[in-house]
Amino acid sequence: MGHVWQTPLLRQVLKSPRLSPASPFTVLPIPPPLTGATADPEGLLNDLRTEGVRLGFSRLGVASTASEQRDGLVHAAFRSWLERGLGGPMTDWLAGHEPLRRNPEGMLRGVRSVVMLATDHPRPEEGTTAVGSGRVAAYARGDDYHPLLRRRVNDLGAWLEARVPGCRTRGVVDSAPFSEREFGWLAGLGWFGKNCLLIDPVAGSYFLLTALLTDLVLPVAEPIRVDHCGTCTACLDACPTGAFVAPRILDAGRCISGITIEQRGPVSAGLRPPMGTWVFGCDVCQEVCPWNRRAPGSAEPALQPRDGAGGLELASILGLDDQAFRERFRGSAILRAKRSGLLRSAAIALGNRPDPAAAAALVAALDDADSNVRGAVAWALGRWLAAEGACAGPAAAALNARLQHETDADVRREIEGALAGG
Repeated sequence: MGHVWQTPLLRQVLKSPRLSPASPFTVLPIPPPLTGATADPEGLLNDLRTEGVRLGFSRLGVASTASEQRDGLVHAAFRSWLERGLGGPMTDWLAGHEPLRRNPEGMLRGVRSVVMLATDHPRPEEGTTAVGSGRVAAYARGDDYHPLLRRRVNDLGAWLEARVPGCRTRGVVDSAPFSEREFGWLAGLGWFGKNCLLIDPVAGSYFLLTALLTDLVLPVAEPIRVDHCGTCTACLDACPTGAFVAPRILDAGRCISGITIEQRGPVSAGLRPPMGTWVFGCDVCQEVCPWNRRAPGSAEPALQPRDGAGGLELASILGLDDQAFRERFRGSAILRAKRSGLLRSAAIALGNRPDPAAAAALVAALDDADSNVRGAVAWALGRWLAAEGACAGPAAAALNARLQHETDADVRREIEGALAGG
């Protein structure tokens, strides 16, 4: 997943540990201490891998939580990134939880090892998205992965606790203040790509991360310390919004994933055209990555596109009220965008790629109760008006009619700008 706050770290190149053929965040009371030692740690790790595969994980690696085995520069870089104001829509949440990210003791007292688990997800489809359809990041086209991976990691934790009586575990699925990227790298699951994603030398970057914390001392992997991106800058060059300040430094406020998923309220006018038809997430920096040519994808039924479609029909999205939105996307990660955010992005997508078949739906949405949606629709209709196509006349009529009784100052400015051609 391609966002700085939740992107993976890197896997080990040739020594990458391969697998063969969360409950809510709380601070737990301190239990009686364990030595953390096991009689046959390598055998236990092999069995853990086998059980992980059986449960549906693709591969795993182990990292130690000991401070001397962690690279302090990773967290220092994260703090510097936040201090530079590059956290985008999630800046406040990330800054508020920064101390918890620094020390995993907040997740599990006495934690000694972190088992990092990778789950491959389907690759994006090839080809051009149909007119009138909005693009969705590949990981989000099926069911929400959080419940699926939470069940699996909790089952793996229960297996480990049964295998080593007295040990304790805690599953984490990227909604807690835990540094998946750092521990994914330490666990040998990839290297930091220039697009900030964890890249596996065999499986690419189309995978999700899950963590199992334990107070056991397990054999650890060796991080990949070589930059296997080399001189390639494909991801940096392809980013539609120019979100990469430098290699491995993302301005999340310009990232399409951050904008479409986390940002509440209007999108900056300058960022709307490069958003193209993305309405939830973005895969561009992964689609152009040479390492993803060999990405295995996934046959996991829960992660396959719902209704067999890789995109969302935009006209139908614009007609959803609150209840219909919740029903349509129940059990989907798309709920994260909220109705306001998804309809706003749908309108922007239609502004970037007009579809005459969606004209009635777009015009109707100009009367939406949400000012955020109305503003985006006004901008989209202004694009249609400037294009001087068959929809220009209806667009002008709708904008003039709405201007007569629009009371929101920001929306009025959007309408006036649309009518003025700007």
